[in-house]
Amino acid sequence: MRSAILSAALAASLAATAVADVRAEPPRDLPQITTERLEQAMRASFGYDRLPPELKARLDQDEVQRLCTQYRNEPPADVAERIQKLSAESIVFPPDGKFLGDWKKGEQLSLNGYGLRMRDDPRRQVGGNCYACHQMAPQEVSYGTLGPSLLQYGKVRDFDPEAIRTAYIKIYNSNAALACSSMPRYGTQKILSIEDITHVLAFLFDRDSPVNKE
Repeated sequence: MRSAILSAALAASLAATAVADVRAEPPRDLPQITTERLEQAMRASFGYDRLPPELKARLDQDEVQRLCTQYRNEPPADVAERIQKLSAESIVFPPDGKFLGDWKKGEQLSLNGYGLRMRDDPRRQVGGNCYACHQMAPQEVSYGTLGPSLLQYGKVRDFDPEAIRTAYIKIYNSNAALACSSMPRYGTQKILSIEDITHVLAFLFDRDSPVNKE
């Protein structure tokens, strides 16, 4: 009886091993996954041919996006330098030379997360959604931590004009400062207008902004 039980257990074990081996065997005759096939699948899922031009543009990668995708956001030094150069060339500065707008409007833009979804109303103001990644004004307790805290951002930089210009570049196209940055390219991608960006800058740098208060 015991021998029969052991034989049955051994047979069951061998059968389970055989099943596991079959399951572990890689699938055969599958088409090769290429960048082109992935792009085709993505376009098909969004009904690319039926989209208006402004939405099609969201699915078409520019050179910077292609390079960051190719290197999984960790490009070698020479490629990172090219990405930063291309990104710097895209930046358009305020035509009047004034970098600081209205901090109160900047506060609203920072809080506003509306926009960039396929069916959003294009007539509504698109926001910067800055609090999704950054702490800004101290009274706002709901904020993300993907990016650094921006508390007293202007104050700790002595409200320096060069720091304001640098911040403008980072907001307009963050890849000019850091290749393959996870921060949206607000100006280059026309998420925010130049005027909008000056308002956000004022929220960061205006002495009366709550960002720079204790």
